Amino acid sequence: MELEQLRIFAAVAESGSFTEAAKKLYISHSTTSRAVSALENELSLELIRRGNKISGLTEAGELLYKESRELLLKADELEEKLRKLKK
Repeated sequence: MELEQLRIFAAVAESGSFTEAAKKLYISHSTTSRAVSALENELSLELIRRGNKISGLTEAGELLYKESRELLLKADELEEKLRKLKK
């Protein structure tokens, strides 16, 4: 599991759309879809309920989203602290 995959998954969860998440992150729709699929394959869990559109997160998806938000926030804080050391 990589931070970038978690960032993409969180964006999809927040927007409810692969297309909107891709726009928000300035990446392609296919990159967004592949990242979430790779995460699901790695975890052997379905994270997002799909049909013609996203119909929500699975129980595992809800848990991952909740926990990943905290992890991503911490990662961003750490990155900011490290950047300040460079100055």
